[in-house]
This record gives sequence, structure tokens and C-alpha cells, in this order.
Amino acid sequence: MRTPAPLPNGLRQAVGLHDFTTWKVGGPAAWFAEPADASALAGLLHWARESGQALHCIGAGSNLLIADAGLAGLTLCLRRLQGSRIDSGEGWVEAQAGEPIPTLARKAAKAGLSGLEWAVGIPGTVGGAAVMNAGAQGGCTAEWLHSVLVLDPSRPERDPFEISARELDFDYRHSRLQQEDLLVVSARFRLDPGHDPAEVSARTSANLHSRTSTQPYQQPSCGSVFRNPEPQKAGRLIEGLGLKGLRIGGAEVSPIHANFIVNTGTATADDIDHLIRAVQERVAASHAIQLHPEVKRLGFARPQPSA
Repeated sequence: MRTPAPLPNGLRQAVGLHDFTTWKVGGPAAWFAEPADASALAGLLHWARESGQALHCIGAGSNLLIADAGLAGLTLCLRRLQGSRIDSGEGWVEAQAGEPIPTLARKAAKAGLSGLEWAVGIPGTVGGAAVMNAGAQGGCTAEWLHSVLVLDPSRPERDPFEISARELDFDYRHSRLQQEDLLVVSARFRLDPGHDPAEVSARTSANLHSRTSTQPYQQPSCGSVFRNPEPQKAGRLIEGLGLKGLRIGGAEVSPIHANFIVNTGTATADDIDHLIRAVQERVAASHAIQLHPEVKRLGFARPQPSA
């Protein structure tokens, strides 16, 4: 019989995940940890491999819907992997995977670096932005990302290794990291140096004001639920069908922005899941357009909506 692997420091059992998602829903993780550095992360990956545990990785918990039944195996939350280094002269910015992307946008602006002004209103982390090619206000991660440093969970003894942006197969809200079992440890950006910090900060603040004044930032949500079926806009298609305010349980299509589904206070993950599907069905029936979710679903037995 194989000797059980010793438990790493910081490992906890039966931790509710509703506090780790921006929708504020989700059942318990069988095992849970928040590593604060790459060494601790590697140790947890080694334990998961030796113990035969399924592995789930989350950052800020935005763009994520976790089932009410929770998750088997080990759930790693990387939001404590924070910190950044900025070379204001050359425009280089390095940030840990858990660094909030709005925080990095403001730091870059104060250093006179242009390129991340669009990112200030995105409720995610640097690692999540790289994986999803996050974007807003006409900008996206792929335009400015130089490379990522990743760990391979199947080989946790191996040092983190670099993948260049041109190898990530970026597309609209897509990168190859969505298909591969690699964990982003940090990311490196090449921004545009030499700008007036006050001007870049003003543009950054204006972008934030634009988002907060037109989107339901006062209620739990995941940000935009659906990808835009260009040249159409998902929010306009949904609003045109009169679906603003549509509710299932405690989940509601936001009356402020139709591409947001909000938790009105009592929503379950199932409520949100059913509402996503209801909106997809209505849009498909009326426009013959299949809306593809940006949202990643974890722990659901049913097949995901088309992505």
C-alpha cells in the first residue's frame, strides 16, 4: 500500500467557496489552500499528484461559476501570489499571478506607462487575464503581454518555465492556457514608457468611471457573462428581447446592463446556471445566434453550455 503523502502547511478541508467567487455562490472544496509563493504552490501540486487529487485553480473567482455541490480534490486559490516590479524607463512590468489587474493598471499609470488603462475595471487577477485574454474599453491582454511563467502540475518538481505571448495562440477571450494544464505563476508585460503619469492616471480613472456608471458594480456578478458574437453585441441582443430583469430564483439579468447576471442576495449556482441557459435559448430562438459564455463552470455534472 502506498504511504499517504504528508499534508502541506496551509491545507484545509471542506472550505466554502462562496467567499472566493465574485458571484458569492459555490459549495465547499474538499481540500483548499492559498499558497503565498511559488515554492508553496509547487509543494501543494506535489501533494495533489502523489495523493491522486483532482486539481482546480482559481484567482479572484471572477468569470467563474462553481456548483452548489462544491468541488472534489484540491482547489488552489492563487490570489495571495501578489507583487510586481516596474521598470518605468524601459516599460517592463512583471507581476505575480494573483496581483489584481486593476491594481497593476494603477501602478503602471503612476509610473507613466501606457497600455493597461483599459484593465482598471476588470475584477480579476493577472494570471486570469493572461489565461482568458481579458479585455475592455478596446484593449486586451494580448496587446501588451510579453510572456508568462508557468508550472506544470504533472511535474511539480520542475522549475517554472516561460512561454512567450506569441506561443499562447491568443484570440478573442482565448489563449492556449484554457486547454492546457499549466498554472500561471507570473506574467511580464511590455508597456509604452515616457508618458505623463497624471495623464495616464486620468485616462485610467475615466475608464473606471465609464464602467462603473454603466454596469452593476454594486451587486455580485462575474462581469460580462457572454462573449460578443461580433459584429453583434451580446448585451444588445439580450436587451432587445426584453430580458433585462428576467429572474430565476435569486439570479437576475441586470436591469443596468443585459450582459450581466447578478446575485440579488439569495442566488444559488443552479439559479445562475439555469438563467444563463434560458438567455441562450431565447437568443438562439429569436436570432439563430448561439451566445457563448465567457464564464468557466466547475463542478457541474451536465455538459457546459457551448463555449
